[in-house]
Amino acid sequence: MDEGTFDRAKEFVRGLFEGDSSGHDFYHTMRVHDLARTICRQEGGDEDIVRLAALLHDADDRKLFGDNGFQNARSFMDSEHIDVEDQLYICEIISQISFKGKDSVVPTTLEGKIVQDADRMDAIGAIGIARAFAYGGSKGRAMYIPGDDPKLGMSEKEYFSNQGTSINHFYEKLLLLKDMMNTETAKRMAQSRHDYMVGYLDEFMSEWQGKA
Repeated sequence: MDEGTFDRAKEFVRGLFEGDSSGHDFYHTMRVHDLARTICRQEGGDEDIVRLAALLHDADDRKLFGDNGFQNARSFMDSEHIDVEDQLYICEIISQISFKGKDSVVPTTLEGKIVQDADRMDAIGAIGIARAFAYGGSKGRAMYIPGDDPKLGMSEKEYFSNQGTSINHFYEKLLLLKDMMNTETAKRMAQSRHDYMVGYLDEFMSEWQGKA
């Protein structure tokens, strides 16, 4: 793959996510790409595969496009004449990335672990907080409802049908991600982002209760 392939992939996903305000926009994809590249250079792996999988990782996201069999990613890779074996490999990586509650999987390859780590990294910390509320707002979900407790240990089916509040989402997913990172590089990077979220939630509850 040459640099032109990656440039065209960026323009392809820019078109897919134009106007998105759910937190799964073009800039999310670019942050995941850049994080994955950084992690790959520390951990090893095929950087070309990592980069293209990162750029296409949300191209067929079920939350946005439904279950379409990687139609968008395959269409782009066909247009670039990507080897069939590489296409299958990249689709396998994409299929294993998503958080699925207790049914989440650890990718079978180093490249998959790197892209999953990069995607999860962008779901935590300051940007992760912003994305959580952006996504919740786009789905009409309440910010917080006292007495509406988080649902822990959900299955894949339960997780994707859950309509809980944005604050509950921290306990149902975001605060779990630090300990689900695969690579040593990502584990180190995740700690400060995790700590930031914990501090934010403490401040949120203090303000909610009129204590701050």
